[in-house]
Amino acid sequence: MKYYIASCVFTSKFPKLSFQIQKYIEERYGYPIVRCCVKNYKIQEFEEKMPEGKIRDKWSKMKDCGDYQEGDEIYSLCHNCNNIIEEMHPGVHVYSLWELINQDESFVFPDYSGLTVTVQDCWRSHHRTNEQDAVRSLLKKMNIKVVELPDNREKTMYCGNSLYREQPKRNPSLAPKFYVDGAKGLFIPHTIEEQEQIMKDYCAQYRTDSVVCYCHYCLEGLVMAHKDAKHIAQMLFLE
Repeated sequence: MKYYIASCVFTSKFPKLSFQIQKYIEERYGYPIVRCCVKNYKIQEFEEKMPEGKIRDKWSKMKDCGDYQEGDEIYSLCHNCNNIIEEMHPGVHVYSLWELINQDESFVFPDYSGLTVTVQDCWRSHHRTNEQDAVRSLLKKMNIKVVELPDNREKTMYCGNSLYREQPKRNPSLAPKFYVDGAKGLFIPHTIEEQEQIMKDYCAQYRTDSVVCYCHYCLEGLVMAHKDAKHIAQMLFLE
């Protein structure tokens, strides 16, 4: 079985965009679409975060989680979902949405006419070379020139301001190898003012006006630093 996880957090932040992506998955691949990587995760809380009307109605009718079995393939744009599934279900194969789109020869890419951007990699997927490659391939297909950071790919320790506040208890309990053993010195609470200054200090290294990331937490930190930043989903699926 192949699934697409829409992501509770991403959908709550970008509801219209998320449903555009879901429509693409349904029409192009016909994969079952679920909300999350685990059952019964903050069902009511995320339903209430959705805009009233068609989007909330559709979300409330969506299955919360798949019955993931060995050999299944999971596609998602949520790094937490992929990391949790890998530890909870070792026989399940996880992939990023960007890998799926990158292999779709029928996808119609918008043309950004040689726009130059810095690509910001994410700590939560620092070990996912295929995803990193796919992101850069997609940017190239959109006629976007990429500037790399010194600490890119597996070297990145950036995930917006999310690493400077306490993480949800779910993550370390379900994926302790990644979110406990691999997160030493991270998720130390800081004040909002401290987080903002850390983000500004980090972003001072950019040498382009625009930045593209592929993580909603990364984007949150970039926006906090007042950067001209976009999630790659916003570039691919023009709202």
